[in-house]
Amino acid sequence: MAYMLLIVEPVDQRQQRGEAAGREVFDQMLRYRDNLQEQGVLIAAESLTTANKSKRLQVRDGQTRLIDGPFAEAKEMIGGFFLLDCDTQEEALALATECPAAQWCTIEIRKLGPCYE
Repeated sequence: MAYMLLIVEPVDQRQQRGEAAGREVFDQMLRYRDNLQEQGVLIAAESLTTANKSKRLQVRDGQTRLIDGPFAEAKEMIGGFFLLDCDTQEEALALATECPAAQWCTIEIRKLGPCYE
């Protein structure tokens, strides 16, 4: 079964941290990724740029609306993800507790599945 670990972080956290500390945090996450790969559970992992460089798209009643970041209503953003192949949710949770980002972010663990479940 596939589980996604979503890294949910405050929108201003990266700016407050600064580049040097940010590089150290990124290196920790790369080591975590490498460990998951060695265990044979990693399907994919990526870091995402900050929300101020993103866009949101909505289509309502045939009208397309494009919104540039940063998003005033957002207090958190998805900073990245790990897509894992785990037998159980408990295994995914155990792997999430090893994620360095759990010390400064929230890790949301979600099973992949159809939207009607």
